[in-house]
Formats: sequence, structure tokens, C-alpha cells
Amino acid sequence: MVITVSIVEDNEQVRNTLARLLNRAEGFRCLGQHANAEAALEALPQEHPDVVLMDINLPGMNGVECVRRLKQVDPAIQVVMLTVYEDTENIFNALAAGATGYLLKRTSREELLAAIRDVKQGGSPMTTHIARKVVQSFQRSGPSSQSTENLSPREQEVLDFLAKGFLYKEIADKLGISYETVHTYIRRIYEKLQVRTRTEAVAKFLRTDN
Repeated sequence: MVITVSIVEDNEQVRNTLARLLNRAEGFRCLGQHANAEAALEALPQEHPDVVLMDINLPGMNGVECVRRLKQVDPAIQVVMLTVYEDTENIFNALAAGATGYLLKRTSREELLAAIRDVKQGGSPMTTHIARKVVQSFQRSGPSSQSTENLSPREQEVLDFLAKGFLYKEIADKLGISYETVHTYIRRIYEKLQVRTRTEAVAKFLRTDN
């Protein structure tokens, strides 16, 4: 199955490079390239890509606001921020707006393609460096009202890998289990912790783990 991707990026060279990468990679196809948020908001609902790669620093409306508006039009749309910004404020603003993942532009070709696959399959990829920033922020956030004590040892293990920024496939490889089994564990973790996202689950884990 081909994963379709649209790109929102004002730098033409970066845009073209990403499009070439996607079109040359087996199992991927670039549906559209958009130089600003306004053009993306008009085109993406018609393109219906599986995944959108979104820059933050766009002319006019920024990428975070674009994500927020896209999610209002199409809540199911999956957006990964692909940016040079690695400060905590931008990360959390993007995730709060509805971004599914957050990657830096220096991410390798292999990591980027793996992240897009992960999003398509329900994951929320972040580079290890970004995940660490999220972790550090959560560690300063104070105690949680919901304990992780009722998680099984295996669920605790899966959540620990999530907190370290591992992709779902990487967790499956590390534990010697299937991708589908990882999904099952994560669904149970979300139910037990009464959370809906990886970010919330990691937050609760870190607050009770310190």
C-alpha cells in the first residue's frame, strides 16, 4: 500500500528535495507541495493525504495555526511538524494544535520515512532529541493524580520505551513482539491511565517514575 504525503514548506529547495525523496522511496508518493499555510488549507482537504509534513516558520500564517485550522476542517488528518525549531514552546504548541509528531529537518532520510510509516499506522513519532525535551519538561511539571502502578510489567516496559522516544516498530523489535501487539499494549496503557495521547501517557509515567 502506498502512503501519500503532502508537503507544506516555504523553502522551494527543501520542498523539492522532500518530494523527490518521497517519490523515489518504495511505498511513498508525494501528492502535493504548498509554499504557505493559506494554499495548504485550500488544497489539503481535496488532496486527502495520509500524512502532511508541515514547517512551522511559514510566510503569513504559521504552521502551528495551520495545523489547528486543518484539524477543525478534518480531525482525522495526520500532521508531522518538520522544522528546525527545537524549543519546548514550539513543540508543545504544535502538539496542542493537533500535530501527530515532531521531527527536526536534520532527521535522516531513513528516520523520516520510518516516522511517516509510524504515523500512518497510528504512531506519534518524535526524534530522540525532541522526546528528551518533552521528557525534561514533564519532569518539571509536578505530581500526577493518576498512578501507573496498575500497569503490568510489560505495559510499564512499553511505556518506558515510549518515554525514550522509540517508534512503535522499534519497540516491537526491542521486545521481540509484533507491531500489532505493541498497539494492543499501548491501547491498554491509554485506557488504564485515562489518557488519549502518547504525550499524556509519557507525562504521567515520568511524574510517577521520579
